[in-house]
Amino acid sequence: MATGSHAVGAVGAGRGGDGAAGSSDAAGWEAAAAAAPSPSAAELIRAVAGHGLVAHTGGEAARAEPAALVAAAGSLGLRAYAAAHTEDGRRRLAELIDDAAAVTVAGLLAGQEGPGRDEDGALALDLIAVLDAPQLDVETAAMLVESLPDGARLVLSGDPGVLWSAGPGKVFADLLAARRCPQVVSRTPDPGPIGELVSAIGIGELNQVEAPGKEVVIVPVRDAGEAVHRTVQLVADSVPRALGVPSEHTQVITPGHGGAVGTRALNAALKERLNPGPGRFGGFDPGDRVAYVPAPGRALPGTVVSADAEGLHLDCAGTAVVVPREQVADTVRPGWALTAHQAVGTRWPAAVVVLPQDAAAGLTRAWVYTAFSRGERHLSVVHGADAALARAVAEIPATERTTRLRSLLQTQLPSTAR
Repeated sequence: MATGSHAVGAVGAGRGGDGAAGSSDAAGWEAAAAAAPSPSAAELIRAVAGHGLVAHTGGEAARAEPAALVAAAGSLGLRAYAAAHTEDGRRRLAELIDDAAAVTVAGLLAGQEGPGRDEDGALALDLIAVLDAPQLDVETAAMLVESLPDGARLVLSGDPGVLWSAGPGKVFADLLAARRCPQVVSRTPDPGPIGELVSAIGIGELNQVEAPGKEVVIVPVRDAGEAVHRTVQLVADSVPRALGVPSEHTQVITPGHGGAVGTRALNAALKERLNPGPGRFGGFDPGDRVAYVPAPGRALPGTVVSADAEGLHLDCAGTAVVVPREQVADTVRPGWALTAHQAVGTRWPAAVVVLPQDAAAGLTRAWVYTAFSRGERHLSVVHGADAALARAVAEIPATERTTRLRSLLQTQLPSTAR
């Protein structure tokens, strides 16, 4: 079997050129593009009509464009699916397309979601749009590419401003840099004050935004103790009272696990206020918010329901999950507070981002961009990092990663970017 980078680089062999097996006629694609809900969606449909591999970039609102593509391809008789990184991402996709066509990447590859595989072991589909593409590590991307049937169309779509995958590589960034396939840049902006703030961060600017509905609130703090106190106050009282967002729909995000304002300290303080208890089920009580991590890079938000001889019973976005007792310590963490790496791919009605003084050295533009974009309706920033926040946004785009994929793509794929 090919190594991860070589397998991804070999995507051009079956998908880099014009046309694809099982395609509908050009007139059908053009009619679908003409009926698209936005100019960017039409541009994406036209690009996919003529190419087997297409890259698409944009923020949260731009997810409607690959969704429109999948719906259009389905109307042309193609077996079309869209895959997200998280279950929350899949849920948001399912609001835009047929529920059966919305899957997670992990569920698709495991055969638990989507079309299953044909007699040759390939996925039984004609088109797959992978959203949250920055979260594809090189091994997952290789597995996906190797699972596609000959002639299938592959669309990699995502926001290049967010943090890269937990696993090795930067597949999406390398694909964009190689410029060996059409690249459709969405012109659909994310709305509201949060969208305006995050868009500016993406180009290295930290701007004040007008937020008449308290969509964005900055809470200055002087030390770690005040940061923890104000965070708990926001989640338990201020956000529910001022905005009507209950505590269980507000997510705290902080740069690291350790330290006086890391996830461990914040989760302990939030549990004491929101769901005090002895932790009789492996350190957890019914009603505790948790993050279930079945594999590296996959953090599923959930709530503890109960425990018995089978293990710890969780409710993860409506899905019942049983974690065997022997796996609880390694795979279940308190989830009131997460890192941005754990939160990527999921959004909540409200987010409280905590920036303590001791986190200044670890801040990057990508971290800030990811953390600040997790809230749909409201963002509170508990700010103790002083000038380090603006410096990170302006001067430190991301932590560097060195890969071979860009050069492999440039060698193996013809130049079709436009």
